Amino acid sequence: MNMQTTSVMAPPAPKGLGEMKLPIVMMRDIMLKTIFRKNVDTVSEIARAICLPGSVTQELIDMAREQKLVEATGTLNANSGNEMGYQLTDAGKARALDALSQSEYFGAMPVPLDVYREQVKRQSIRNIQVTRDQLTSAMGHLVLPDSLLDQLGPAVSAGRSVLMYGPPGNGKSSISNGIRDALGDNVYVPYAIEYAGQVITVYDPIVHTAIEQEPDDPNSLRRRKRFDTRYVQCERPTVVTGGELSLSMLDLVYNPTARTYQAPLQLKSTGGIFIVDDLGRQQEPPQALINRWIVPLEENKDILGLQSGEKFAVPFDTLVIFSTNFHPNEIFDQAALRRIFFKIKIDGPNQENFLKIFAMVARKRGMPLDEAALVHLLKVKYPTINNIYANYQPIFLIDQMISICEFEGIPYQMSPDLIDRAWSNMFVKDETIVK
Repeated sequence: MNMQTTSVMAPPAPKGLGEMKLPIVMMRDIMLKTIFRKNVDTVSEIARAICLPGSVTQELIDMAREQKLVEATGTLNANSGNEMGYQLTDAGKARALDALSQSEYFGAMPVPLDVYREQVKRQSIRNIQVTRDQLTSAMGHLVLPDSLLDQLGPAVSAGRSVLMYGPPGNGKSSISNGIRDALGDNVYVPYAIEYAGQVITVYDPIVHTAIEQEPDDPNSLRRRKRFDTRYVQCERPTVVTGGELSLSMLDLVYNPTARTYQAPLQLKSTGGIFIVDDLGRQQEPPQALINRWIVPLEENKDILGLQSGEKFAVPFDTLVIFSTNFHPNEIFDQAALRRIFFKIKIDGPNQENFLKIFAMVARKRGMPLDEAALVHLLKVKYPTINNIYANYQPIFLIDQMISICEFEGIPYQMSPDLIDRAWSNMFVKDETIVK
């Protein structure tokens, strides 16, 4: 789905070592480690492995040759367009092993944090203007009251925090996913960023969905504009956490074996959405989780800490959606509630919308509607629960009836009797179990 008309400005590829803004020894060592680990031996192979343009890679190789760490093999590699081959000298191998003992990181050259900050501004979630049509289209599979879209639209366009609350089973998670789909465009995610000589990996194939890049056609007169290949072009990311979320998951993760860091979840979700589902089900109290977000939500920056104890700021450019079945006053104090920009109640459907959802689900499942069954459902069953409807119920009831029909070996159908059998599985009767 790509409903966005605006396109994010791509990070420009560096033109020379002088533009890299990384420590020169760090760049040289990452290249040596990569040659050693990946066994690449031509400029184009090495350039692909460390994600730098060929000209910049050649500068690094020339520097390493002057330092007697790399040498030309004196042979042309027939498989790579007759390129000159290179290999590590004994001193180069020793340096690569020494560098690997300090940090196992090799491959894509990291992006300095200050350079990354500029890209975050170019692709900020706050630059997006979502129209009513985009939001309606993204939520097309949901039956929602217009008043809800009236509230959701400004919240998404502002790129600020949103608290959705209300009874369970009414589509808070589906609405969160619809918001993600409405964003539509793509962003650039770095493989890794660098701060104070430390490498922090950011790109995560579990979180990020990469956009397939078409290779350049050598016969084409117009070559595609290249971007800095230290980044991966991705859909705007969505991180969904639930009851498993803990405060430690919002800190840098240090790998003592590799001596590198992994970005926390909120940094991986930069330019996208961070959904905290089922707030109130975590081990930490909701107030503690919100307190952790106060500075990021107000100042658009997050504070992270290295193993050394040094603290530093990273961009916080994420639409945070908190979703809870509790009333906000039960789990937050007023100061915390002030920090959450939009508070939207997600109620169950009225009878009219419930019937719309029921008919839509029945059509999708191939279940014919039956007037007697619907009258029984609305006049007999729902009064027993004070006519409180929820969005999950049509799917639950219809799927139950389908299972019964398949077991009984009869065509899909609904009847008052089948409604009764399905209903009995939707609620557990209060009773004392004798042990």
